[in-house]
Amino acid sequence: MQQDMRYVYEVYKQKSFSKAAQALFITQPALSIAIGKLEDKIGMPIFDRSTRPISLTTAGRVYLRAIERTRALEQDLRHQLDDIRELKRGEITIGSSHFINAYILPRILTAFNQAFPQIRLNLLEGSSHAMAHMLEQGEIDLTFSCDDCVIKNFASMPAFTDTILLAIPGDGPRHAQRERLTAADILAGRHLDPDCPSADLTDFAAEPFILLRSGNNLHDRAMRFFHRAGIEPAVKMELSQMATAYRLAEAGFAATFLSDRLIAHKNSRLSFYRLAAPESRRSFYALTNPKRYLSEAVQQFIGLMPQASAI
Repeated sequence: MQQDMRYVYEVYKQKSFSKAAQALFITQPALSIAIGKLEDKIGMPIFDRSTRPISLTTAGRVYLRAIERTRALEQDLRHQLDDIRELKRGEITIGSSHFINAYILPRILTAFNQAFPQIRLNLLEGSSHAMAHMLEQGEIDLTFSCDDCVIKNFASMPAFTDTILLAIPGDGPRHAQRERLTAADILAGRHLDPDCPSADLTDFAAEPFILLRSGNNLHDRAMRFFHRAGIEPAVKMELSQMATAYRLAEAGFAATFLSDRLIAHKNSRLSFYRLAAPESRRSFYALTNPKRYLSEAVQQFIGLMPQASAI
């Protein structure tokens, strides 16, 4: 509330300039001068100084109603902010890729909703670059990325990791059986064991591949895998979604690269192979806009992200 309004309201409450001055921690002459300047500005008196105790004029009563409306708005704002801090109400808008929305966030969203049922959760889907732009524009509160070029532009906090695997339809080539892993092995975390053997990508140079489209983080990593192995891949199809590539590979269409987070059932008909390339391990960060207020609700949501780290 503006200073003039605070002064008028205090005089109205105290019914005395001297008592109001004491409550405001200013001198009575300073208070009288400030009120006098305000009355000159509006062109009429606010207080009738001839009465005992001092009372409001007609103009003063109009001014007081404006003060009371302003106070009510400020109190409502403060209460709403307090409610958000106490996670009684509010909302979070999260934007991310289909992979993260479908395979990483469901458990976190459910846990958060159970803990804070009054917080509204909005979930948007798009490319990581599109979501980064929306975060920069203040259209979303939170997104995720493993791209260093994106991460550096925002406030970041570690969220989860995943491992990229080579997935081959069927039983895979006979000469790579020692490195072959089943879906049950992946679910058991065997591929994360330091002693788990890695496949040599050159052994799969003749395989046709499904890749994600250029601009997708996994596409860029796949091309680095091939470049490191000196392979020019036979690309049969390029897609937007990793989940679609997974289903096509299971149907026997072609080989692909998949996140271990997609493997949910041990009866998959794919053979999986660990890759030695450092790019096969991805670290995702929760990103927020450092120029915007970070609500308690968003902080609590990010705090739940370590639950996504276990696989």
